[in-house]
Amino acid sequence: MGEPARDPARVPRPAEGLAAVAHRAQELLPPESVIADHTRLRTYECDGLAHYRVTPGLVVLPDDAHQVAEIVRACAAHQIPYVARGSGTGLSGGALPHADGVLIVTSRMRTIREVRRADQRAVVEPGVVNLDVTKAATPDGYYYAPDPSSQLICSIGGNLAENAGGAHCLKYGFTTNHVLAAEFVTPQGEVVELGTDAPDAPGYDLLGAVIGSEGTLGIVTSATVRLTRLPEEVRTVLVGFESTDQAGAATSAIIAAGIVPAAIEMMDALAIAAAEEAVHCNYPEGAGAVLVIELDGAAIEVEQEYAEVERLCRENGSFEQRLATDPVERALIWKGRKSAFAAVGRISPDYIVQDGVIPRTALPEVLREMTRLSEESGVRVANVFHAGDGNLHPLVLFDDSVEGAGEAAEKVSGAILDLCIEHGGSITGEHGVGVDKSKYMTRMYDDDDLDTMQMVRCAFDPANISNPGKVFPTPRLCGEVPGRHKDTHPLQEAGLAEVF
Repeated sequence: MGEPARDPARVPRPAEGLAAVAHRAQELLPPESVIADHTRLRTYECDGLAHYRVTPGLVVLPDDAHQVAEIVRACAAHQIPYVARGSGTGLSGGALPHADGVLIVTSRMRTIREVRRADQRAVVEPGVVNLDVTKAATPDGYYYAPDPSSQLICSIGGNLAENAGGAHCLKYGFTTNHVLAAEFVTPQGEVVELGTDAPDAPGYDLLGAVIGSEGTLGIVTSATVRLTRLPEEVRTVLVGFESTDQAGAATSAIIAAGIVPAAIEMMDALAIAAAEEAVHCNYPEGAGAVLVIELDGAAIEVEQEYAEVERLCRENGSFEQRLATDPVERALIWKGRKSAFAAVGRISPDYIVQDGVIPRTALPEVLREMTRLSEESGVRVANVFHAGDGNLHPLVLFDDSVEGAGEAAEKVSGAILDLCIEHGGSITGEHGVGVDKSKYMTRMYDDDDLDTMQMVRCAFDPANISNPGKVFPTPRLCGEVPGRHKDTHPLQEAGLAEVF
């Protein structure tokens, strides 16, 4: 698990090591694929969470797994940290660069190598945009089920790193349920195969460990994903309620009735107002909350489920139900929901996108508590979330030009995560921990839990160079003996780690 001790005097300083990695990258890649100019580097200083910014030391854009492996080998040889980045749509700072490190951008690795209709598989590179997998599979009668709100631009590599979900994860599960195998570059620069084309391969589930590891165990350079057959019928209904309590009660009633919709999404009044401002989605006027409910499957089954859903919504206080009658109407209903995160920029100059999970039966109570937090603090909170599985995405609004506003928003954001934990939930459902939530990990896990997780990381990355500083609040050095050290560890000397 540990690594041999090194002579600190022989550990390259970051500037020297970074220059050596840059030289190796220039040997491998065309000039436009190696970026060292400070102005261009700033393009990559954050992911979708712009609250945290770090200008990387070097950016490289490889075209294939061989180039990724060679760059990682160079980083390992010179003890230079690296971070993998896809489309940069992450919302937890997971792709935040290292100032003295290399950002390996996989956006040019966007080939769909195979679409195999016979066994419902596709083999894709990490830079392939999520929605493009569905576009490639649709002519054969299939699609790729995981559908984050950013599916128009997010990439498969990032989806694997964060174990992304999306609106339809209620019925179809998360990314981990749709990936069978992966080509993977270890932190030592070795290219290995994880998993198999067959489901439930024997042996340790190393692929399961990698999916959702947020780039801390290595870099996926291709993935074999499971394709899902297009349903015979799809019905999408938009339902208006006077309050989130009513919408939450309707959600619980639908699930309790044994119906598992493809999706049940909720938006509150503030989120609706933002979406209307941005995309003119024409949601029910005066609604305190709306549900977007989608049913799919065999036509006769969908028809029966729709009748039951319509009744349960009506019994729980809905005042308007609008069934999409064609693909255009369905797309407009979903456009309002999927634009919500970006749309909030129309009503607030700054906002924090939070992500937590609660049991869906706790929705009414937690939403009331969030309203209380908002009123007491004066910080507005817009709610949009996967109501069917209790995955909340509260948007905490503030104006960073106002002194203290950012700190107040962060306090409310943290209090919302505390609410999730108190009600038996989690601090993240699909956005990951990254740098944004690492300080909250101790609220869910004790020291033994966190140490065990980090032992897994050390098994993959004993040098601690693969996306360091993410997920864990107090990262440990691999092989570290508990207690204070009198001597300086070589990785500390190199500026790659700290002993806490």
